[in-house]
Amino acid sequence: MTTQSDYTPPRVWQWQKESGGKFAGTNRPVAGATHEKALPVGEHPFQLYSLATPNGVKASIMFEELLALGYQGAEYDAWLINIGDGDQFGSGFVDINPNSKIPAMVDHSGSEPVRVFESGSMLLYLAEKFGEFLPTEHVSRTEALNWLFWQIGSAPYLGGGFGHFYNYAPVKIEYAIDRFTMETKRQLDVLDRHLADHDYLAGDTYSIADIATWAWYGQLVLGRLYDAAEFLQVQEYTHVLRWANAIDARPAVQRGRMVNRTFGEPETQLHERHDARDFDTKTQDKIGGND
Repeated sequence: MTTQSDYTPPRVWQWQKESGGKFAGTNRPVAGATHEKALPVGEHPFQLYSLATPNGVKASIMFEELLALGYQGAEYDAWLINIGDGDQFGSGFVDINPNSKIPAMVDHSGSEPVRVFESGSMLLYLAEKFGEFLPTEHVSRTEALNWLFWQIGSAPYLGGGFGHFYNYAPVKIEYAIDRFTMETKRQLDVLDRHLADHDYLAGDTYSIADIATWAWYGQLVLGRLYDAAEFLQVQEYTHVLRWANAIDARPAVQRGRMVNRTFGEPETQLHERHDARDFDTKTQDKIGGND
């Protein structure tokens, strides 16, 4: 392995605004809003503010799964938050999520609005509110939550670690790529060993643990993240692939991953979602281009 030794950390770190990389314009070491911007509010009980990243699609998939079961109270408006433009630092968004990360949502169905941020919290909130996609029996519920929290804790190694250094970093650093590739493959092996004996993460029942984990690891082995499937030799993880394909075939998952999507083929992009009919009439191929 080659090494890079031309950098010595200073005694006190200083923020270099021109740090390079795809997200250099939006990364910063402080919290809070950078500008005043109110968020739009539609007519449905739930208002989702998101982008179709792996974390972002968790919420839209969950909403579509609930609607597919007939829960009209799960109707939602999905508003696009363009993180490349810094929408997440607008004052309205920061009021909902002080951490300035997507997704975030507001539940207007009660007497007072309820803000919910962090994708895992949103899945748990909706599962408990509607009584779906989370087992009620204590042991099975615990197993689902085990895997939900495993995903929440593990994904930073995949996204912020492997994905950043393999795909986004302006300099390819062998040590960093090797370090996070090894951890990503170890996590895939954890999943593969478990799924060898289980249809879904919590056993025989599809749950919020599967939604959360598929958004990252399922899409990774399906070749949708970082163009890294060959590099990671994802064909080795046969049980993960079986599970990923089964979830990918669900109509609600297919709809959910289109919501707030601004990349890929125009027919897969639904920048905003305000009605179920939008999937048929307002994708980018229907309204023209990618703008």
